[in-house]
Amino acid sequence: MSVTVLLDATSVPADSGGVGRYLRELVPVLARHEGVDLHVACQRRDVAWLREGSPAAVLHPVPERTTSVPLRLVWEQLGLPRLARAVGADVVHSPHYTMPLLTRRPRVVTLHDATFFSHPELHGRLKGPFFRAWIRLAARRADRCVTPSRATADEVERWAGPPRAPLVVSLHGVDTVRYSPGARADEAAARVALDLGDEPYVAFVGTIEPRKNVGPLLDAVTALAARRPELRPRLVLAGGRGWDDETVARLEAASPSDPWRWLGYVDEGLLPAFLASSALVAYPSVGEGFGLPILEALASGVPVVTTDRLAAPEVGGDVAVYSEPDAGSLELALEALLDDEPRRRELGRRGRERALTFTWRRTGDEHVGAYLAATGGRS
Repeated sequence: MSVTVLLDATSVPADSGGVGRYLRELVPVLARHEGVDLHVACQRRDVAWLREGSPAAVLHPVPERTTSVPLRLVWEQLGLPRLARAVGADVVHSPHYTMPLLTRRPRVVTLHDATFFSHPELHGRLKGPFFRAWIRLAARRADRCVTPSRATADEVERWAGPPRAPLVVSLHGVDTVRYSPGARADEAAARVALDLGDEPYVAFVGTIEPRKNVGPLLDAVTALAARRPELRPRLVLAGGRGWDDETVARLEAASPSDPWRWLGYVDEGLLPAFLASSALVAYPSVGEGFGLPILEALASGVPVVTTDRLAAPEVGGDVAVYSEPDAGSLELALEALLDDEPRRRELGRRGRERALTFTWRRTGDEHVGAYLAATGGRS
């Protein structure tokens, strides 16, 4: 049984972050899937990487003006239904909360995160209401909604009410070839490219936004460096500027004496070596729909200090180290792990084993199952 899918990839941001990382891995898997005839609506800037990674997919570049978010949303409501009719789509997959309302074709929507309800203070005044409204709409009107964790599915049901159809939980995968202990072979080049020097470091990867909880992490590292300077708890942060203005200002004002350094956005080509070469990864987020940096760290054979909030335990299992999100608790968790190299090696080994069970092929199969369920298995 084959299904013709129109996937709307127009929401991929210019830096490929967020939904872009999800689609960079999912689209090639779907394009190779024997049960899928895949069409992809995309921005013109994304044609090259889509064509390279997914030669079997049929690409449909959208007008250049849709790089503007408001105009992209207008195109989604008017242009996407027309394209769905033109390609004979059995199902339309909208991978980033919103969906076309003016189509009779079955719709699958990915809902990545429900912290817009549970942690509204972590989002902007406009962003929060916008995504809360679309999550409710998708839950009530989409033929299937996909979430990347059981925690997110539970939160959607809690806050948006009973969905029209059963939610599909599909955990993300990880590229265990790129993200692996073997990436340490590129450590020297990465250190030169990122000007890291020779010192050991604790890594953080993520946008500087409130839920990533970077402020308390800076406090924890500062206190630990003052109390235990011999541990050399230097923190190196890789991630673009978000909307945590107070923390961004603090990072920008850092002096050479501060035990942290902010690299800003780091090219994806350098991330595997950056993670694999770290002593450990600190990811103290207070709310994740999934937590891909946790999984990438585990795949790299590096231990992780995170929190037990929302989806993080589904990713970290019994191999991550869990801390409360306050500075004092993070300080003690970092100290204990930096003090214990044998434990770091053991957690790194077990983390790698766990990461190998998270495959994008499985994720793709689960998405195809959602497409078939949305069409009633008629395709």
